[in-house]
Amino acid sequence: MSPILACKHLTHYYGKRKIYEDLSFEVSRGRILGLLGKNGTGKTTTINILSGYLKPRSGECLIFGENIQTMPPALRRNIGLLLEGHVQYQFMNITQIERFYSAFYPGQWKKEAYYELMRMLKVAPGQIISRMSNGQRSQVALGLILAQNPELLILDDFSLGLDPGYRRLFSDYLRDYARAEGKTVFLTSHIIQDMERLIDDCIIMDYGRILTQQPVGQLLDTLRRYTCRVPEGYVPRLPEAFHHPSVVRGVMETCSFLPPAEVERVFAELQVPYSELKAEKVNLEDAFIGLTGKY
Repeated sequence: MSPILACKHLTHYYGKRKIYEDLSFEVSRGRILGLLGKNGTGKTTTINILSGYLKPRSGECLIFGENIQTMPPALRRNIGLLLEGHVQYQFMNITQIERFYSAFYPGQWKKEAYYELMRMLKVAPGQIISRMSNGQRSQVALGLILAQNPELLILDDFSLGLDPGYRRLFSDYLRDYARAEGKTVFLTSHIIQDMERLIDDCIIMDYGRILTQQPVGQLLDTLRRYTCRVPEGYVPRLPEAFHHPSVVRGVMETCSFLPPAEVERVFAELQVPYSELKAEKVNLEDAFIGLTGKY
């Protein structure tokens, strides 16, 4: 099955500053993929390229097999886009804005998805959008996107401004909605705990490159945090398979996709003066920090 979204050899600069070079990835139909990266690694740049608002220096982005830069408007209707939770026409109330947007999507508008989310968030139909919190306004925008009934949802910081309870509620709602309706979702969020419950696949991006792209379950099943004791003053010099090794108070910590037996073999070959080697599985936030570094 061909991917619903494919970015091929993307390169982009802001002035002389390179954001990334030769970046390629795909999103399979019916999957929820999360893009994870620290601030400044190119997440929003990628979202802007996917939406067609930004033309990369080189490379191309294909959605539904069409270049996003030349995609006809009729096909664009199948893309639901959220940029940082913004919603226009904030002088309207909940009901008015739903009726306004529905006119642009004749034959595909599903207002039930919008009003179900508003009920879950306990938002009154007559509530004026300008008087809502930032979190509530972002969810109004998301509800309108769900009502649009697109094949592909592109969501930038989808849980912006929500407290923990509502973030959990919406993450579960979006996951169940996407799976029940067969939707494909590409999203970013700074709150990685939400992503672990929601996404099927993840891309972890560092400055200028992709560190890994794989199903979340596979990532968490194979990546391990390794700790061991080393002599005071030891400076680790390990191969690239070991991510961000550091020593604090005689304890070395690193993460790797290598299994424990292979780690012991490599340490012995390199004559690492270690003892008390321990391996433990990690959650998604720990995996992200382990692969990208703490700072």
